[in-house]
Amino acid sequence: MSTPTTHIVRPAGAGHETLYVLLLCLMILAVAGSVVAWRGESPQVSSVNSHQLDARRDLSASEQGIYADLRVTLDEIHLLRQEQHSLPTPESLADEGFAPFARDASSVSRGGHAWQLLEAGAYFGQSQSVDMAGSFLMRLSANDDAPNIWLNRAADLKAPVDLSDATLEGAGWQQVVAQFDAGVTRQHRH
Repeated sequence: MSTPTTHIVRPAGAGHETLYVLLLCLMILAVAGSVVAWRGESPQVSSVNSHQLDARRDLSASEQGIYADLRVTLDEIHLLRQEQHSLPTPESLADEGFAPFARDASSVSRGGHAWQLLEAGAYFGQSQSVDMAGSFLMRLSANDDAPNIWLNRAADLKAPVDLSDATLEGAGWQQVVAQFDAGVTRQHRH
């Protein structure tokens, strides 16, 4: 009888394979990092003037809601003004259910604003709860431009008579501006 022979089989160079895989991963990461660094854009921080507030950053959630409602309702106000040849009253806008003029749970939770139409062609919404939201003023122009909305967080506020920018600024009003940049839309156009 013959004696069985045993052959010892050693594993293939696993250490070399691991080294090659690690080098390939490092090369992929280096290429990806250089592409990101080369194509990256520096963030553009836009600032507003001292008499202005950024609608995204400087307003509370309640104030942002009222501001958005005013911008949406502005289109309806322009249409009603063309039909009636005069600005609709806050009461008629409330009857139609247009926010923020309508008296509903949303308007109460946002400060319970009492709206009035000023003779100079502006809507003034006096806040009943300034800790929730400040008072708003929406000036309208004859040529249907973008909304011109102002905010004042003072507690005992009266409806302004002179609606010029300088007078409003002097009385503590701040203009609300909406800036739409890449930070808002999260889209980069190249």
